[in-house]
Amino acid sequence: MSEILKKSNITSSELVSLLKDRAKGNADFILVDVREQMEYDSGHIKGVDMLKPTSIFQSWAQSFLDENKDKTVIFTCRTGSRSGQVQNVFRQNGMENVINHIGGIMSYVGEIE
Repeated sequence: MSEILKKSNITSSELVSLLKDRAKGNADFILVDVREQMEYDSGHIKGVDMLKPTSIFQSWAQSFLDENKDKTVIFTCRTGSRSGQVQNVFRQNGMENVINHIGGIMSYVGEIE
């Protein structure tokens, strides 16, 4: 496993590197955008696996935890604030491999769709 995936917070340049590694089959993680649909539609990181808006967190949190508890998950948002809050909730509920993308899409230097 990449050393970066052992961290609790990653930078935008680290995320770019991880996405390249994943494309080559050298990294395994789920990238989750926790912004709202409107924000997502106006531009999102190329490689995001799913959109899980924080406004409806209660409706998806338990099933997401159940399905992904043993996986490595990176949360991203606009600035890293909401994704950090989501990371903390999952960590408190026993999910060990949750990573926050510090700076969010505002600091992201990779491809945006």
